Amino acid sequence: MAESMQGLKRTHRCGELTAALEGQQVTVMGWVQKNRNKGGLVFVDVRDRSGVIQVVFEEGKTEAGLLEKAAKLRAEYVVAVTGTVEKRSGAVNESLATGEIEIIPEGLRVLSESQTPPFPIEEHTKTREEVRLKYRYLDLRRPDLQRNLMLKSRVMTLTRQFFAEEGFLEVETPMLGKTTPEGARDYLVPSRIHPGCFYGLPQSPQLYKQLLMCAGMDRYIQIARCFRDEDLRADRQPEFTQIDMELSFVDVDDVIEVNERYLSRLFREVLGIEVQLPIRRMTWQEAMDRFGSDKPDLRFGMELTDVSDVVKDCGFGVFTGALDQGGTVRGLNVKGQGAMPRKKIDKLTAFVKDYGAKGLAYVAIQEDGSVKSSFAKFMTEEEMASLIRAMDGEPGDLLLFAADKQKVVWDSLGALRVELGKQLELFDKNAFCFVWITEFPLLEWSEEQNRYVAMHHPFTMPMEEDLPLIDTDPGKVRAKAYDIVLNGNEIGGGSVRIHQDDVQEKMFEVLGFTKEQAYSQFGFLLDAFKYGVPPHAGLAYGLDRLVMLMAGQESIRDVIAFPKVKDASCLMTEAPTPADQKQLEELGLLVKKEEKTADEKSL
Repeated sequence: MAESMQGLKRTHRCGELTAALEGQQVTVMGWVQKNRNKGGLVFVDVRDRSGVIQVVFEEGKTEAGLLEKAAKLRAEYVVAVTGTVEKRSGAVNESLATGEIEIIPEGLRVLSESQTPPFPIEEHTKTREEVRLKYRYLDLRRPDLQRNLMLKSRVMTLTRQFFAEEGFLEVETPMLGKTTPEGARDYLVPSRIHPGCFYGLPQSPQLYKQLLMCAGMDRYIQIARCFRDEDLRADRQPEFTQIDMELSFVDVDDVIEVNERYLSRLFREVLGIEVQLPIRRMTWQEAMDRFGSDKPDLRFGMELTDVSDVVKDCGFGVFTGALDQGGTVRGLNVKGQGAMPRKKIDKLTAFVKDYGAKGLAYVAIQEDGSVKSSFAKFMTEEEMASLIRAMDGEPGDLLLFAADKQKVVWDSLGALRVELGKQLELFDKNAFCFVWITEFPLLEWSEEQNRYVAMHHPFTMPMEEDLPLIDTDPGKVRAKAYDIVLNGNEIGGGSVRIHQDDVQEKMFEVLGFTKEQAYSQFGFLLDAFKYGVPPHAGLAYGLDRLVMLMAGQESIRDVIAFPKVKDASCLMTEAPTPADQKQLEELGLLVKKEEKTADEKSL
């Protein structure tokens, strides 16, 4: 039977007890981690979020009724223990922060009993994630997940402190806003009072924070909840948290400078790691050419090499055919892997096909200098020697090539480089390597929409020197946009915003908006800009992704208390679920059942 606390007060958390408290009476409360009954000696480990403390019930030293009660304790019972802190009579447990002390109990209360959990509450559990997420409230008792959430809380606290000291105001922006079709899909919220109308949950506070600059707030910060109805992956969730900011009367360097100091302080105070300032900068073009990615992992080398000029007149049709179509031929030198089995090379070929490549060509340079290649018969000895020289190939190296449209080659070799980095353990997993990626293209061509779309959003400022190109060659216009990248992950991004009417109108024109369409979607912002808008810029971090990297985790689900799974559902609450018919009627909604085709009915 569970007992009440009856005025009992906790004096310490379990992990806070130290040898300095020897001889003092304390009261701890928590969950039973283990109960080891040795007959007249019962060892009970009590756990809370701070750690574990051992409580020793011993015949002759402990009241008989208390010893009998302790022997019946089971894992996950919630208990309160009052007793005296003593140095351990047995061996010190070096793996525990409290390993040199124990509690000799004088009182024990069972505050709550527990059924046998569906999986052990322990670090680095092997239990399937689906089971853990169904019982997430139990999963969150595990010390490793609790450490992740405590680290996240620390990051949020330090973020607020830092930006408050820098003169930023924390302002909340609405959750129920105007839905906009540009960008990712919105989550829609039907309005009961306005039948047939919908709010959109914010994908970011972008428009509101620009309005706050119009309102003279000068420096804004918010730890903001955001929502995007898009497909999930390891570092993406349908609802997530941004560290969102906007600054007035600034340019690119001002935003970067304050954020470098923020990252430096954050990593120093949370992880004890010094971030070298200034953080390296690299243009988008350089990042793509060297690493095939606008979020390059700089913890290791293995850069892409453009060999288009070297092979343009060779006899290998795959290379020359790609170049004739306006494409490119690039390669990776995988040092020391010339003896890689063909079966493994075939797996790498299958890997790049997921990124649009038709295949991989390879040259394996043997230790004696001889060559094995998938295309050697199409090349003269001179052509092959020139190609190997261009790739800095040496005996024992494996050279891998892709030939296709530039984007396909970048995407496939960029992803292959990262995959090989992981497989061959080419980088220090404990290293943190930052880089700013700057000068992104302002626009990118959408084959689906047959028009240019904004790479970031329609309010990103073009680089002034590229403005003359916006009419003649819009694809070459660079943006005053910047991403902060850590270990191959974009952790934040932002830009200088357009604040001039003529530039904004030109941007909408290039994007294919009529003036009426622009005002239909963004009229409230454009109207606000008529009343004096300061030059402004901003940046937003993905808080969950940042904490994931700081905690050394592979998935953001491990730093979110109650995450969704790949189909955006919650295994614990079973959300989303059908709405009650009365609710639908109040909202003027009718759920249409999907009609099965004749073929489906026959199955």
